[in-house]
Order: sequence, then structure tokens, then C-alpha cells
Amino acid sequence: MKTKHAANSAAYKAIILAGPRLNQLQQVHSHLIVTGYGRSRSLLTKLITFACSTKAFAYTHLLFLSVPLPDDFLFNTIIKSASKSRLPLDCLAYYRRMLSCNVSPSNYTFTSVIKSCADLAALRIGKGVHCHAVVSGFGFDSYVQAALVGLYGKCGDVGGARKVFDEMPVKSVVAWNSLVSGLEQNGFGEEAIRVFCEMRESGFEPDSATFVSVLSACAQTGGIGLGSWVHGYIVDKGIEMNVKLGTALVNLYSRCGDVGKARGVFDKMKETNVAAWTAMISAYGTHGCGKQAVDLFNKMVDDKGVIPNDVTFVAVLSACAHAGLVEEGRSVYKRMSKRYGLVPRVEHHVCMVDMLGRAGFLEEAYRFIQQLDANGKAKAPALWTAMLGACKMHRNYDLGVEIAKRLIALEPENPGHHVMLSNIYALSGKTDEVSHVRDGMIKNNLRKQVGYSVIEVGKKTYMFSMGDESHPETGEIYRYLENLMSRCKEIGYAPVSEEVMHQVEEEEKEYALLYHSEKLAVAFGLLKTVDEAITVVKNLRICEDCHSAFKYISIVSNRQIIVRDKLRFHHFQNGSCSCLDYW
Repeated sequence: MKTKHAANSAAYKAIILAGPRLNQLQQVHSHLIVTGYGRSRSLLTKLITFACSTKAFAYTHLLFLSVPLPDDFLFNTIIKSASKSRLPLDCLAYYRRMLSCNVSPSNYTFTSVIKSCADLAALRIGKGVHCHAVVSGFGFDSYVQAALVGLYGKCGDVGGARKVFDEMPVKSVVAWNSLVSGLEQNGFGEEAIRVFCEMRESGFEPDSATFVSVLSACAQTGGIGLGSWVHGYIVDKGIEMNVKLGTALVNLYSRCGDVGKARGVFDKMKETNVAAWTAMISAYGTHGCGKQAVDLFNKMVDDKGVIPNDVTFVAVLSACAHAGLVEEGRSVYKRMSKRYGLVPRVEHHVCMVDMLGRAGFLEEAYRFIQQLDANGKAKAPALWTAMLGACKMHRNYDLGVEIAKRLIALEPENPGHHVMLSNIYALSGKTDEVSHVRDGMIKNNLRKQVGYSVIEVGKKTYMFSMGDESHPETGEIYRYLENLMSRCKEIGYAPVSEEVMHQVEEEEKEYALLYHSEKLAVAFGLLKTVDEAITVVKNLRICEDCHSAFKYISIVSNRQIIVRDKLRFHHFQNGSCSCLDYW
């Protein structure tokens, strides 16, 4: 009877009136203690429910400790709150306490705990919770299964995510979204798009979260056709353009070669945050528009008062590196720590080395690395790779050999470092050393990563590799490309053979260059389209010969050719490239 009386007391009404306001709740709590209700489970449960909403988790924990024999409702309340507040360790701690108190978890418990495991990328713990859910009879609960799909996807176990999803008796939009997101985040963009199509064919209506993942998958694969359709669908259906959706569209258009459309979307966003600003700054940087990137960064911090984060500074410094804005880059790097108190990480160091090296300040770039090395901060291979690229660009072969050997010591199993060392030896005329490196690669079974290029034609994606003959129209593509290159030679194109792997025999070099994956993709695109820009995505850095060839192809075909390689975009038009050969 005392509990019922307490529930209807003035104290209960006072808790309701206090609501999710911390100061008022603390006053009511003090009153409960003074009036003798400080150990009432029903009152404390209501107090904790509101305290969770204030996100004052330390106070909530103290309240929880004062509850005698907490029940499943109270445990679920605090576990769910910890999970939603992104306090995964607290969530797991309460889950363990729940089990030690012999309180049975429910589907709500497992859903929250699994989401916290996903936030921590704690796959081993998550699998244990999965087993517990199955034993407890919740293995086929739709909410638990949807959370499990998210867990396995976020932890990189795409097979596990698909297995749980396929076993679901009743699928939900949340489950579909979790699978699409997991595939996209793990680099399976094409599969993510296929699952999205399955989702629509199954009669499910996609929501904003679906489109964020699908747009990211389209950006990953260069699927501008589907991405543009999604944009149109969002507009036609009147779906709210929230900051996540807007940022996903900025990334889509940027990574598919249209920085103008990316800026158009950005300017129409009603709400922006640091992620949206960073996406637009990065878009300018990857397209070689360094000045616009720096101007936008200054507008962000000076006019709008948005505080940049680590990722923002990576975007700005990378933009400076690609555009040769050395003084601006130095200023931004200093501002990072002096004005914002951020400690530069490996990514920022790499940008600085890349920026200084590209601009020809090899000694300063090398001193920068040596200073880091003296403090034990030069262990990241990316630092030395950036320095090596600069040595090759500016033909400082002696230093290049030294850097390449340091890289091989750091990552002996990475074939790319051995190939770079071989190329530098070849460029400096040390053919015996070339053979030695190549023999070592063969002996240790080290093979260079296979290059491939992707192009979308008629909303269908096609992939090419060097010398690819898998396409049903190979003969026609090869003849068209040969004719195209013949016309290019007539106006001055000459193959750049030094970039070819040096084990290729001299008479085969020009043949190998002719059928590089990006040339095949461009030829196919020109063959199958009329009066439109050609956009190709390559998984590696574009080679020097293809870069030269595309300038000439843009003249003889009277078309714009856009290539997105591993590092940046190249827009070829009327015989020149947007990078101004600074790449």
C-alpha cells in the first residue's frame, strides 16, 4: 500500500512537474530524502527516467545505486538511455549488473546492448550477447535481429550481417538500412546498391537513412545515374533535406566529378554543421580548387563561427597540397594548434610533407619528417610514401632510394614500395638494381596491386583492367582506341614510356600503354555516348602517359574527360587538365 500511496503523493506530482530539468529534479530528490521517500523504488524509477533525459549520467548513476532491488523496467530504462546517449561502456556495465542481479533481459535490453557493442566495434562481446539473446528466446526478434545486422556490418563482418538478415522472418526498414549501410561502409558499394534495389522490389519504402547510405555507395562507385535519381526522388517526395542527407549529396556530386552541383546543394542546405562544411572544402580540394577551399574554410571559421575539427584541417591542408598553396598551408597548420588547440595527427603530417614535397621544398619536407622521427612520430608509411613521391617528381633519385628502403623496412610485404624503388633505380639508369629488386619480388611472391577503371554508361557500370578482353565488344573498343590514339599522334602525342613497369620488354611498352584500363574505359565511354562528359573512376593513381593522352583525346573527341584516381580529380578539356600538371 505504501508504494501506491507514494505514487499518488505530492512527491510524485513534484517529479512530474520537474520534468527533464536537472536542477528541479535534484531539488525534488532532496525533498524525497527529507520526507522519507528516498528509498521508494517507484519514485526513484520515475526520477531516474527523467534524469536519463537530462543526460546527466553521473547523477543518474548515483540515483540508480540508491534503488533497492532494481527491476527489469529500471534496468531497461537506464540501459536504453546509456545506449542512446552514446555511452556504450556504461550500457555494457549495466547489462552485466542486470545479469548479476538475476534480472531477466528483454528484447529491448538486447537491442540497446547490441547497438552499444556496435558503437565500440566490439565484435567478440557482441557475439556473446547474440548467443545470450538466442538462449533467452529473442534470437528471432525483429528489433534484436536488426541491431545484430548493424553490429556485424559496423564490425566488418559483412557475411555475418547478411546471414542474420537472410534469417529474419520479418524484415524491417531498419534492417534493410543496416545491411545497406554495412555494405557501403565496408567498401561493397555495388552490393549495397543491389540490396537497395532488392529493398524497393520487396515493397519497402526507403527513408532518409536509406538514402544517406545509398548516396554514399553511389559516391564510392561513381554511380551518378542512380545518385541523381535519388536526389530527384528526395525533391519529388518532399523528403526533408537534413544535414546528413545534404552532406551525402555534396559528397556524391563531388566524387562523381561535378563540384559545381556539390556547391549548389551545399548552398541550399538550411542547416549545416562542421561535417557539411568539411565535405564541401574537401570537394574543392580533390578537384584542385585550392583557393576556393581555403576561402570557404576562412568563411566557415571567421564569418559563420563554425569550429573546425581534425578532419576539416586534413581537407584544407590536402587542398593546399594539390594546388601548391604552400604559404596558406603553413598558416593553416599553425592555426590548428595555436588557435584551436588541436594536436596534429599522422594525416596532417602527411599533408604537410606532400605539400612541401610537391612544391619542390624537398629539404624542408625531409627536415619535417626527421623532426617527427626524432620524437618517434614518423612510423606511418604514408609519410615516407609522400616524400618518395616528391623525390620521384623532382628527380632526386639518391634521396628517393633512401626513402624507398626506409619504406620497405617499415612494410616489407607491400609490393608498391618495391615497385617504386625499382622505378627510381630505372629512372636513374641503375638497371642491375632494377633486376635485383624485381627478382626479390618474384622470390617473395610480391605482386603489384591490379589497376582497374570503372565507367557508368546508360546507368550500368562497366569495369576494365589493363589489356582487358572480357567485354563482349572488345574488338570494337580496341579498334576505336587505336584510331583515337593514331589521331592523337597526328597532333603531337607521344607515349611516355618511363612510367611502364620495367620488366616489360621495350617493344611491348607502347602496346601496354595503349591498353591501360583508363584508356579502355574512356574509349568505351566515347564510343557509347554522344556530346556528354566522360567520367572514369580508377582505383590507383593515373599514370603519366594516360594523363598526357587524355589531353589530346579531349581535343580530337571535342569532349570533357573526368578521371577520379586514388588521390584527386582530373578534368581534361581542350587539351589541358584542371590540375595544371601539378599532381
